Amino acid sequence: MSYKTINPASNKLIKSWPDHSDSQVEKALATADALYHSTWSKGDIQPRLQVLKKMADLIDSRTEELAKAASVEMGKLLGQSRSEVELCAQIARYYAENAERFLAPERYPSELGEAWVEHHPIGVLVAVEPWNFPFYQLMRVLAPNLAAGNPVLAKHAKNVPHCATLFEQLVTEAGAPQGAWTNLFVSNEQIATLIADDRVQGAALTGSERAGSAVAQQAGKYLKKTTLELGGNDVFVVLEDADLEKAVEAAAGARLSNCGQVCTAAKRFLIHEKIAERFMEKFTAAFKAVKIGDPLDETTTLGPLSSAEARDGLDKQVQQAVANGAKLVLGGAPVAGEGCFYQPTILTDIKRSNPAYFEEFFGPVAQVYVLKDDDDVVKLANDSHYGLGGSVFTQDIARAKALASRIETGMVYINSATNTSAELPFGGVKRSGFGRELSDLGIKEFVNQKLVVVSKG
Repeated sequence: MSYKTINPASNKLIKSWPDHSDSQVEKALATADALYHSTWSKGDIQPRLQVLKKMADLIDSRTEELAKAASVEMGKLLGQSRSEVELCAQIARYYAENAERFLAPERYPSELGEAWVEHHPIGVLVAVEPWNFPFYQLMRVLAPNLAAGNPVLAKHAKNVPHCATLFEQLVTEAGAPQGAWTNLFVSNEQIATLIADDRVQGAALTGSERAGSAVAQQAGKYLKKTTLELGGNDVFVVLEDADLEKAVEAAAGARLSNCGQVCTAAKRFLIHEKIAERFMEKFTAAFKAVKIGDPLDETTTLGPLSSAEARDGLDKQVQQAVANGAKLVLGGAPVAGEGCFYQPTILTDIKRSNPAYFEEFFGPVAQVYVLKDDDDVVKLANDSHYGLGGSVFTQDIARAKALASRIETGMVYINSATNTSAELPFGGVKRSGFGRELSDLGIKEFVNQKLVVVSKG
């Protein structure tokens, strides 16, 4: 049994979960495919939207239960888990209220005649999702595709099987028919076999660059549509005229939220030289002020990493960065005792030749760079394999907008940390992936945008 619930605050096994056999996977695929060919997927949208409405209500009624499950299973602070659960309800309601409008026929003026584009489901999808937001990542896939009529077979991360099970139960209880969303405890090889199957028409993945490459390679081989939301090395720019108190508070939160295990977390802090010393003083103090402990304790401000493997991998990256010339300002080691905790860490003096310059640190580790002007900011921001999000802090909004347009990412937030909301598109460029989730863009990734023309004759 490879799917296990291990509490990262104590590193103790809570429960092991049985894997699904090949025959169970085949049955799940057959059920999903039959649902796609039924009036559920291809008929009136309203029954599907009613499921999303009911699911939002169910989530709201179980916020505490779901939040605690996430915190116990992957270590997120309880308050942050509540926020994640509330966001899931928001996404479900958003598509319940807007999907019909998004999928309505769109008219195209043409000399050839009356023309419009219809939006139809394309078939069964495979979703491969990560542990860091164990409910939100699933809802990002479920809500738009349930509304559109695409059944989903979902492989969640191996360390959050309880969350995966709870989510599937919510979909069923909300009234979705069997096959609309199926949780599978399967191997990478079983996912590859699913993607190759003619009944599967697409794959959505959120996760590591390595996992994205593997799924994209298999999907490409069999000509299947994919969306990938991968890693990030987001910049957090603080210009000389920024509100420093606000910027520091946002900076610490943007790096330490979810113990730094966020693809859009601020990871590279680009500070104007005129305020660098003051920023560092306040930023270091904010990191020192955290209270490390049990994520279920409401007074805790920094929980554990998701696993011992994650903690040890992060420590190896930090040690390698220092060995290659980085200056360790703060932290730089696992926290002694039980659990998968890591000290809040700040690194400076990172040269381009240092492996850390291009790596994503998935944990409470900040890299600080001191720069002299906006051109330097753009040059360093874009000198990355990734292109997911970013933040710019300044009181000159015109200047911030100009910088935002020049930074090569899928998202830029001005005077706030990178965020997410149902109505806003989410995604990146370069090795951060392709395609968009959420908003009107997300629901159109896996639909047939079919042109119909009535000729003038």
